[in-house]
Amino acid sequence: MTTDWTAAARQTAQGRRFDEVSRPSSRQGACPAPPLSETEICEAEAELGITFPDEYREYLLRQSAGGAVNRLWRSAAGWGWQGDSNTNYGLLTTDFPHPDSYRVHEDELDAREPLPEDFPDPNAHQTAWKQWDAEYEVFQERKTSGAVCIQDNGCGFSTLLVVTGPHRGTLWFDGRATCDQILPLSLGGRPVSFTDWLARSSMDLVGW
Repeated sequence: MTTDWTAAARQTAQGRRFDEVSRPSSRQGACPAPPLSETEICEAEAELGITFPDEYREYLLRQSAGGAVNRLWRSAAGWGWQGDSNTNYGLLTTDFPHPDSYRVHEDELDAREPLPEDFPDPNAHQTAWKQWDAEYEVFQERKTSGAVCIQDNGCGFSTLLVVTGPHRGTLWFDGRATCDQILPLSLGGRPVSFTDWLARSSMDLVGW
C-alpha cells in the first residue's frame, strides 16, 4: 500500500504547538520562574506521557521551572515549554533515534528525489516531488522524536534534551540549520549531564 506522505506530514505537524504555550515569555528580565511542586511535576509527566530525566526533574523541583531553559508551565492549552514551537509533542513518547540509525535511509531518500528529466509530464513530476518532499518532512521531524527543545540557541540552532529511549537524559545540539546534523554534547569524551550543561555553553560542548 502506497503511503500518502502529504497526509502523513500534515498529521505529524499537528504535534507542534503554535499557541500560547509556544509564544515567547513576556517576562523578559524578570526573576526566573519558581520551582514546581512534586504534584505539578507528576501532573506534567502524566499529561505529556513521559518521565523527566532525574537531573532535569531535580532542577524543576529544587531550582526553577525556567531560568536557563525554556520554562515548563501549564497554560490553558496544558503543560508545555514556553517559547518553544520546535518540540513535537506527538512524538515525545517515541524513542529518540541516534543519527547512525538513519544515515543509510537519508542517503537513500536523497538519491530518489524526483528529477524533472525523469518525467515527460511536468504535472507528474510536480506530484511526485510533492510526495517526496512530504516524506522528507516526516523523516526530518522524526529525527527529534523523544526529545524536548530545552533551549533556543538562535540562528535556527537549539539544544535538545532526550526524554525517551536508550539515550534518555543526554543532550544534543540541533545544528541542521547549517550543517544538517544533530550532534551529541560531550565533555571529556562522555555524554554531558544536564547539570554539566547548565554551567557551560552548548557550542563549547559540540564535537564538530
